[in-house]
Amino acid sequence: MDRLLRFFLRQYIQRGTISFTTANGMTFTCGDGTGQPVAARFTTTTAQRRLLLDPELALGEIFMDGSMVMERGSIADLLAVALDQPDMAPRWAKVQWWLRYPVRHVQQFNPRARSRNNVAHHYDLDGRLYSLFLDADKQYSCAYFETPESSLDDAQLAKKRHLAAKLLIERGHRVLDIGSGWGGLGLYLAEMTGADVTGVTLSTEQLQVANARAGEKGLSESAKFLLQDYRDIPGPFDRIVSVGMFEHVGVDHYDTFFARCAELLADDGVMMLHSIGRPEGPGITNPWIAKYIFPGGYIPALSEVLPAIERAGLLVSDIEILRLHYAETLKAWRERFMARREEAVRLYDERFARMWEFYLASSEMSFRKQNVMNFQIQITKRQNVVPLTRDYIGAEEARLRGLEQGQAPRLQLAGE
Repeated sequence: MDRLLRFFLRQYIQRGTISFTTANGMTFTCGDGTGQPVAARFTTTTAQRRLLLDPELALGEIFMDGSMVMERGSIADLLAVALDQPDMAPRWAKVQWWLRYPVRHVQQFNPRARSRNNVAHHYDLDGRLYSLFLDADKQYSCAYFETPESSLDDAQLAKKRHLAAKLLIERGHRVLDIGSGWGGLGLYLAEMTGADVTGVTLSTEQLQVANARAGEKGLSESAKFLLQDYRDIPGPFDRIVSVGMFEHVGVDHYDTFFARCAELLADDGVMMLHSIGRPEGPGITNPWIAKYIFPGGYIPALSEVLPAIERAGLLVSDIEILRLHYAETLKAWRERFMARREEAVRLYDERFARMWEFYLASSEMSFRKQNVMNFQIQITKRQNVVPLTRDYIGAEEARLRGLEQGQAPRLQLAGE
């Protein structure tokens, strides 16, 4: 078993330096000797066998269970090397990829009831968990780093400002926020633009926080949050925005999503879709992520999204690719989480904390090492709705920045 493990790991790890110690005491090193050395130890032969049989699922599981422990460096350091190989997947794992691909439609089948259950699995966790690592506004999506020196809070504010500028919102516009989270974006749009915002979420935890925040800010009349599926909300709306929700739709529901958005959007309306995207074409959700973090979730390729937009009769007026912005966001989240990790253990347990550590580290390295990105797609029904050039985005950002500087102190979470 030890020799077989050594053979396969050395076949896969060609760059960097990782040393492994087996449960029987054998130590071997993989890679070309470059970079900061990393070392891990297996505590059971069962863990080694599981890694050989299904590496994409087992790596996270054996780290969670403590049957693989880090002896030099962190799990993030190990993943930085493992996900930076010439072959992005071990050869023996590619067969499993092809076996999983045909059933991805079943895993991503998200009717209303299943969507609610999937959302509850991740977003209805104890709200104190998210306060350990998110920014003050509780933005749980890719930030927008205008400079390398931007703080997480500044970058999340810049993300909201960037989206608002592309939406071209005017006072009194009806705005729909699909997947409104804890309400930060909806509250920003209501406060900064004078829009009438309706946010929809399937998370009871997020709904309570969002409405409480609206009340505290005196925005209950202009920012309303509902526990409702986007498929059931009545329209029309002048503007639609969706941030970090599309990853939960499922590939077989893209036509439904955009057809419904087309029905809800006014003829002179503008929609902004902000989502994680995969760079290499259609694929599958990592089995560990699907099992433990985002059941029913899927990162779309642009080649899957754009045809669905076309079939809905909508027009794409702008696409922006945010490259390493999410890697930097996740790095900030991971560092914040690790600084307060003991609090997560007290909220749940050690296994949960290790699971969350692996989730944040593996997500960061996927964006940093494997070209996963975010895209922002601006969508209209008519060609003449947005200006001819993109200069308006910077001009509107400058105007909003001026309004922010004159506003009251930062938005606070209920109870802070």
